[in-house]
Amino acid sequence: MSNSGVLAVLRVAQVARVLAASTVGRIPLASSPVALLLFARERWSIGVAGLLVAVYTVGLAAGGPMLARIADRWRQPPVMLAGVAVSTAGFLALAAGEPPLGLAVPAALLAGAGAPPFESGLRVLWRDLLPESRVHTAYSLDIAVQELIFIVGPLVSVAAIGAGGPAAGLYATAALQVLGTAWFVTTPAVRRWRGVAAERHWAGPLRSIPLRLLLVAVVLVGAGVGSLPVAVTRLAEDAGDRAWAGWLLAAQATGALVGGLVNTRVKLPERYAPWIAAALAAGYLPLVLAAAPPVMLPLAVVSGLALPPLLTATFVTVDRIAPSGTAAEAFAWVATAFTSGAALGAALDGAILDRTGGVAAGFVLAPVVIAASAGLYRLLARRLPAESMPVT
Repeated sequence: MSNSGVLAVLRVAQVARVLAASTVGRIPLASSPVALLLFARERWSIGVAGLLVAVYTVGLAAGGPMLARIADRWRQPPVMLAGVAVSTAGFLALAAGEPPLGLAVPAALLAGAGAPPFESGLRVLWRDLLPESRVHTAYSLDIAVQELIFIVGPLVSVAAIGAGGPAAGLYATAALQVLGTAWFVTTPAVRRWRGVAAERHWAGPLRSIPLRLLLVAVVLVGAGVGSLPVAVTRLAEDAGDRAWAGWLLAAQATGALVGGLVNTRVKLPERYAPWIAAALAAGYLPLVLAAAPPVMLPLAVVSGLALPPLLTATFVTVDRIAPSGTAAEAFAWVATAFTSGAALGAALDGAILDRTGGVAAGFVLAPVVIAASAGLYRLLARRLPAESMPVT
């Protein structure tokens, strides 16, 4: 592997530690929805269980940028420790007290709102830890490793629940979040990091027109990705075995992992984002066949390949266009845009399937909205010169 490859990045002091710690801390992003669903189903309907997951997601979407904004203006460790205390309290209130629904909803909201902003916290460190020539590789590696979260997270919840009952999934989720936070904030690079002193604005990074345009594109990408779990669940039900949904989603995550690892070597420039988004849309297109699940497995792998390169190009662009002193919050807004888009895509796809009843219809939304995002990435590329990217 070349000097600019993954091993060269991981050999740099503290890189492996912050990457591993943030990965452990982010496992709850994938384990908590499963833990919440299975815990809630012991007492309430599937609709109520879904409500708790939705409330948790709203908490994530709202809390991430706010915690990151405070970190931009102060330091990461106090913010992340305070956040994890709030989030843990929410999880424990659910698991230990078995509260009525009127208390379970705000507890789920707290669990999401306090989740430490690991993504933004990690990504602002790369330029402090690495030379410019290796930053792209670091983003690619980070995004590739992130796919492991969505493979491991649900398994953690299922294993914990199998060993200790419905509440154990919530306890395990909270414990991993605390462990990851403690490991991350005690790293010297995290303790040393300070936000850039700059003129503050009430809108933070959202005052940047290019960033707002980029966030809309990310919402569309998130909507496409978020529609797939709904579509494959419907496909699996039609095939008579819901387990196929898990295998198909794991196949896509595997494709994304492969795409991310390849991208650490290829290093597609961020100006290629429109073409990468178009490739991602094309990768989703064959899924419209809605073939038998074994046939869909390799197609699902293909659909995930272009996502990490697109996210890498997105984060590199954010790094360049975010107003001074707002980097952590800007990265957090990207995560919020993707999460919000995923929730919107799931809701829209569910409505489409309810109205049409056809399995194939569930796979149409993703290529359409991701292709639309390619147009926005193209518009952004035209606004931003290759060498000089203005803030507003």
